[in-house]
Amino acid sequence: MCGITGFFDTSGQISTEKIGSVVEKMSSLLDHRGPDDGGIWVDAKNGIALGHRRLAIIDVSPEGHQPMKSADGRYVIVFNGEIYNFLELRHQLKNLGHHFRGHSDTEVMLASFSQWGVNKAVELFNGMFAFALWDVRERVIYLGRDRLGEKPLYYGWLNNTFVFASELKALKAHPDFYPEINRDALALFLRYSYIPAPDSIYKGIYKLPPATLLSWDGTTAHPQLIPYWSAKQAAESGVAHPFTGSESEAVEQLEALLKNAVAIRTIADVPLGAFLSGGIDSSTVVALMQAQSSQSVKTFSIGFYEDKYNEAQHALAVAQYLGTDHTEFYVTPKDALSVIPKLPSLYDEPFSDPSQIPTFLVSQLARQYVTVSLTGDAGDELFAGYKRYWLCRNIWQKVGWMPQTMRHIAAHALSSVSPKTWDHSFVTFGAVLPAKLKHQGGYGDKLHALSEILAVPDSDAMYASLISYWKKPEQIVIGCSDTVTAFNNHQSWSELPDFTQRMMYQDMVKYLPDDILVKVDRSSMGVSLEGRIPLLDHRVVEFAWRIPLSMKIRNGQGKWLLRQVLYKYVPQKLIERPKMGFSVPLESWLRGPLREWAEELLNESRLYQQGFLNPQPIRQKWTEHLNGDRNWQYHLWNVLMFQAWLDKYH
Repeated sequence: MCGITGFFDTSGQISTEKIGSVVEKMSSLLDHRGPDDGGIWVDAKNGIALGHRRLAIIDVSPEGHQPMKSADGRYVIVFNGEIYNFLELRHQLKNLGHHFRGHSDTEVMLASFSQWGVNKAVELFNGMFAFALWDVRERVIYLGRDRLGEKPLYYGWLNNTFVFASELKALKAHPDFYPEINRDALALFLRYSYIPAPDSIYKGIYKLPPATLLSWDGTTAHPQLIPYWSAKQAAESGVAHPFTGSESEAVEQLEALLKNAVAIRTIADVPLGAFLSGGIDSSTVVALMQAQSSQSVKTFSIGFYEDKYNEAQHALAVAQYLGTDHTEFYVTPKDALSVIPKLPSLYDEPFSDPSQIPTFLVSQLARQYVTVSLTGDAGDELFAGYKRYWLCRNIWQKVGWMPQTMRHIAAHALSSVSPKTWDHSFVTFGAVLPAKLKHQGGYGDKLHALSEILAVPDSDAMYASLISYWKKPEQIVIGCSDTVTAFNNHQSWSELPDFTQRMMYQDMVKYLPDDILVKVDRSSMGVSLEGRIPLLDHRVVEFAWRIPLSMKIRNGQGKWLLRQVLYKYVPQKLIERPKMGFSVPLESWLRGPLREWAEELLNESRLYQQGFLNPQPIRQKWTEHLNGDRNWQYHLWNVLMFQAWLDKYH
């Protein structure tokens, strides 16, 4: 795991001394991603500069130093991530006559490019990666990103210079960087709690989409972006050609895939462990790690003193049963609150998933003992773990037959009564709401949330409304476009026949790479820890889409097939319990220890002077939250994370 940066200056007026000093400065801001080593490579004549910071994981010797040049001299690379099948590729390449001076996966990547070409080689890689590759012969710069978007890569133009980096802070060190906030991206952030790719918070700076190769020779106005794998095709093909074997055969095949995915992610020349929450996903990963290890796997979890948020006792029970070397840390409010000032610099752009706090804390804990940690992320998106997947479908089945006019009338009736009035009444309607909405407060909040999704024209719009916080961010962000939605602008809906499958697909291509994987990368790399995610092996992803929903959702419960694999290693009684999530008591913190901090950031005159956000609706929600009339924790956290970021960077 590392940090990469660089640029391609086509002005023809940059000296060797200047090009070296600029890329050195850009690279130095990524030290946290690579504290073990660093290097630069420049070609002033062609205006190319590559910078690298290294967290040594495989081949920790100088032979793994980057930037690295291919044996034939054609390519120079800076690379962040891991190629998990590099030993298999290395064997093939040796049979084809290639020789290797070290045993790093970076050297295997370069030999693969030389042997098969860039486009073909990247299709052969099983891994998480972001790389920049300079073709010395053809004078072309390539950028590449892994299939599901585990590793970040930003790019853009600063006058005549094409720039790229693992994190925005490196780009900001370039002397031609003049930041201008992208107000449409800000509106998307307020809606979703993250900024969906390809946008970033800055105009002219973009995220390279997952599974994409970018190439540019400096002579055209725009680079060429070529997808080398398609999540949409994987989903649609999997559903069109489903697994036809028995349930026991499905369990057996998934277990074999997961065992291999875990095994190749335990290859490292440094200490390795795993996060363990005691839930389905992390317990499965740890169980398969321990089953294939001769030593006790190091596992890590954090706990909270508030029972509503604490899963540590469940993680401990699983760890004791499996015999892992388990470390846990109980977090006080002071510990958690101390993370908040770090968040703007950790993420470089507004990001407001509240689980960013515990994820950073468990990464910090693990880094005291290991350099690599496996995680259980992506199980919900691939195996239908979120309750919204079946509850939303159930709601739509009950109300979708109604004419939209009738649903509008019902929605108006529900929203016209105050939440407190509903809370004082005996209602059971809120029980059908997805788990995400249940955390928004009492029944009054749930019924008001239900009123919002009742008014939509179709099921897909219901899902889009459900995952949105500020439903009309164009009314909040001053100067943004009239209508802002990532699902219309950046990613077409898949041609999947089932509403649940379409929700899962959208989460896989948006929520997963732009929220979950951003959180895991920044939290872990913020403390120089490499996170690895076995469930995102593309073979597992493709197989998961072939599994019929009947093997994912059963008896009102998701992840049926994944559970069957886990139950071969861990007793069911240690696992079965309501899903808790990985969060913090944000609602009460905003009324308590965070109130003064939040009040300062949400000050009406401050908002007016900054000129980005309309103060009136924000102040209204803040007042309602403080009075206990509504629980607006997520809406307010979105605004607060932007304000905290703005306070630090502008």
